[in-house]
Amino acid sequence: MIKRFNTISRGLMSSLLVSCLLTTASGQTKALFDVRQQQAANAGGNVMAPVKAVAPSTDFKKTTITRDFLSEGVAVADLNKDGRPDIVAGYVWFEAPNWTRHEMAPSRVFDPRKEYSDSFLNLGMDVNLDGWDDVVIIDFPGKPAFWFENPKNKPGTWARHIIADSVGIANESPGFIDIDGDGRLDILCADKAKKQIIWLKAPVKPGDTVWQRFALTKENVPGTEIFSHGIGYGDINRDGLNDVVIRDGWFEGTTDKKSGTWVFHPANLGEPCSHMQVLDVNGDGKNDVVSASAHALGVWWHEQINDEAGKINFRTHLMSNTTAQTHSSIMADLNGDGRKEYITGKRFLAHHGRDPGDSDPGILMWFGFTPGKEPYYAEHIIDNDSGAGLNITVHDMNGDGKTDIVIANKNGVFVFENKLKRN
Repeated sequence: MIKRFNTISRGLMSSLLVSCLLTTASGQTKALFDVRQQQAANAGGNVMAPVKAVAPSTDFKKTTITRDFLSEGVAVADLNKDGRPDIVAGYVWFEAPNWTRHEMAPSRVFDPRKEYSDSFLNLGMDVNLDGWDDVVIIDFPGKPAFWFENPKNKPGTWARHIIADSVGIANESPGFIDIDGDGRLDILCADKAKKQIIWLKAPVKPGDTVWQRFALTKENVPGTEIFSHGIGYGDINRDGLNDVVIRDGWFEGTTDKKSGTWVFHPANLGEPCSHMQVLDVNGDGKNDVVSASAHALGVWWHEQINDEAGKINFRTHLMSNTTAQTHSSIMADLNGDGRKEYITGKRFLAHHGRDPGDSDPGILMWFGFTPGKEPYYAEHIIDNDSGAGLNITVHDMNGDGKTDIVIANKNGVFVFENKLKRN
């Protein structure tokens, strides 16, 4: 049974402030204090739901890779080029099929009740186009990201390269998204210094190690503080061009993804959240937004409506109050029906156990959507002793053609093999 609380009140604020004061991130304490204080105040009226029991289904086979807290990011890549997908958690990679542990650089196990890791999100990709998968690491919010260059099975530490001239990546849920449609993932985020929504493009020539920085918006726009929560990418106004969505509204996309001129449209997209997903939930032809609370309770779909002035706005509907602190999400087709499902989970001990519900069981879950058929979604519990970290990875790990789920967080590193029947 999950321990619950009836309201987020002043206790949440004090808990958040304590966690900020105890953070080990050098130079970040004052900023973290201020931002968490505001987030706690904003969440003050969020009413908690009654306790309900949750039990995992038998639709996924769980493998525990390690119970060590190494990273809250996770990635999958074939690092030794043997044709098998390996797992990355921070500075450590686990070699398939026996999950033999290797280090890319000196690493250690972190204390989940006292420390943040130095790896918040991970991505596996061939950065320098040399035919070998590399590893991208997004560090503590506001710090520059970097990538480890694959040494091609040679022993020793992997070479480390800073991404895009030390751009400090703000926003706690940057996205790995193909912004320019070239088939390679980019990083959608905010620039800490300029307070600007940007994207970082991986090298385009073999042997190159330099990422490029491109601005989508002007400077000093909403959603760009170091600890801002919530960002997504999709076509809000159905003009055939993708837009950037944040919880304060959306930036209207143009064909020019390097101009820094995308116009901001204020709108109400709920509370501080994790990755925001853009899709038509109810089948009315308008794209809605699905989000989940990063540090409080709730998973929601935000129905696109037109306000009294005829402008795009959103009406929020609660989808789930099963677990708090759902600090990451991803879309993937799990049941083979051709539609993507929404996957999220609890960030276990997000603030080291000092928030209400912080140390509740680590639930991992997915939602299927039924546009045109109310309530338009159904919740499914995958597991209640893992959760999710700052990013979730999906990949066919066993070659059976089904999408599996890989996560890393303060509970450890886990693989969930998909046993769902194909629709």
